[in-house]
Amino acid sequence: MATTAEASPTTGKSNYTQDLQMDEKHIPRKVPSFCSVRYGVAYVTQLCNFTLIAHNVIINITMIAMVNGTDHQSQVNGSTERLPIDLSGDLNKAPEKLPAGGSGLGGQFALWEKWGPPHERNRLCTIALSGMTLATFITIFLGGFISQTYGWPFVFYIFGGIGCVCSFLWFVLVYDDPVSHPWISISEKEYIVSSLAQQARPSKQSLPIKAMLKSLPLWSLFLCCFSFQWLITVLIVYIPTYINSLYIVSTRDNGILSAIPFIASWVFGLLGGQVADLLLIKGVRLGTVRKITTLLGNLPSSVLLVALPYLKSSYMATVALLTASCGLAPLTQSGVYINALDIAPRYSSFLFGISRGFAQIAAVLAPIVSGYLLNQDPEFGWRNVFLLLFAINILGLIFYLIFGEADIQDWAKERKLTRL
Repeated sequence: MATTAEASPTTGKSNYTQDLQMDEKHIPRKVPSFCSVRYGVAYVTQLCNFTLIAHNVIINITMIAMVNGTDHQSQVNGSTERLPIDLSGDLNKAPEKLPAGGSGLGGQFALWEKWGPPHERNRLCTIALSGMTLATFITIFLGGFISQTYGWPFVFYIFGGIGCVCSFLWFVLVYDDPVSHPWISISEKEYIVSSLAQQARPSKQSLPIKAMLKSLPLWSLFLCCFSFQWLITVLIVYIPTYINSLYIVSTRDNGILSAIPFIASWVFGLLGGQVADLLLIKGVRLGTVRKITTLLGNLPSSVLLVALPYLKSSYMATVALLTASCGLAPLTQSGVYINALDIAPRYSSFLFGISRGFAQIAAVLAPIVSGYLLNQDPEFGWRNVFLLLFAINILGLIFYLIFGEADIQDWAKERKLTRL
């Protein structure tokens, strides 16, 4: 007779931390890190994320050059003539293209189930995800210069070429798992496989839809991703517009000023993964690490943006606050962004896709709502945009801090068939 046996219930420590401690004595110590195949996969994935985001960001930075190179009277209405784009017109619908990258982001998440040793997963994931902020920095930094020097079509030619290179590298260098990779060393293969040996193996099992719909930790993940994406979308879409509305600068200078905050974002994103893994090695509970990094990536960033309209007369203060806000935001990559790997490793790819879906809803709504606020109230529009951002961001953050978890949920535990 076949009976179903559940995995043993979790103890005070998370499954992630238990796996880490159980494997420590069995994992080979002397294996390459920076120049290893697994880090190579992370950097190719970083380039993939770079390409996905760059193709969307170039729309926002080239809008200024597109509109400035045409008849303003036919493209921009009187209430927004001081702004580089018509915030209520069709041009602002470009951010709706963002969901096209959702399948790419969701598909790559399955890599870390087979390529990411538990005590390196934060670093590998943040290296890969940092491609998004790196794309924002480079695209905004170079987009204005290329548009002004060679014309805005060349921005699409250049970054389109990078996308072709990325596709070639992906097909040649990235494999489903270490076992099937032809160039990985035996020591690294054993290192990865042994470090993942204690984790539950995925099996064919239907999705527990009803249990998932009732799971508050899962809903806290979705809602926090939504609120955080609202913050990120406003930063990416409106920093060039905000700077141009306050200071009379050329397209090239606007690109440089708008890019400065995102280089800080890239650096802090990489450091965040290192710090998160270090805290785990020191014995800090995984749930605590997830919530700390999520808090640090959300609260200070949204507070700093709320302060922006009150310091608009100070050029240096504006750039400093934007830099600090963008710099701290990617710390969330080591928090709620990869929390699906903790609460449901068997369904992490699917859940990451769903969480990105919630995020992309925010990516579409944020520009529409922000554009409406800016057009309705030209004097206090920016203040209203940032106050709304703060409210949405804090609500999602509070919900995650209360209900978020890092232990495998009952509905996501492995069930094995045994014979009596």
